[in-house]
Amino acid sequence: MNIDQLDAALLDLLHAEPKVGVLEASRRLGVARGTIQARLDRLERTGVITSSAPTLDPEALGFPVVAFATLEIAQGNGHAAVVEHLTAIPEVLEAHTITGAGDVLVRVVARTHADLQRVINSIVDGHNVLRSSTVIATQTQIALRHDQLVRAAVPPPRA
Repeated sequence: MNIDQLDAALLDLLHAEPKVGVLEASRRLGVARGTIQARLDRLERTGVITSSAPTLDPEALGFPVVAFATLEIAQGNGHAAVVEHLTAIPEVLEAHTITGAGDVLVRVVARTHADLQRVINSIVDGHNVLRSSTVIATQTQIALRHDQLVRAAVPPPRA
């Protein structure tokens, strides 16, 4: 989907102030309320905006340990079973099919390093998980971000 300068400004505003209302957004961006609502509807319909849910901090919820596990899984029809198994583990935040040495990359959180072992044990207990390799994140250098991606998606103005 192509976005323009107004879409980018709206997304920037929502990123900076997620609780801003449609009326206030229209006032700040200098366009009609209906225009802002139409843009929001389109951005949601096309999947650019996927949620208006709050962003949660696992550390603040008591899960300060972050790790990434690379899983090797049984080839064939085992993929769906692995995804179902991972979905049932609350500490699994996301999982991605990958290329390279492994098959699935999983981001997990835990309460302590000892608790991380419990989480990893839960992951490898899946019938189709053959092997795992885990690395612990010691410090976040760049947190999940989208704002620069929005700016990169806007085509440059025509000369």
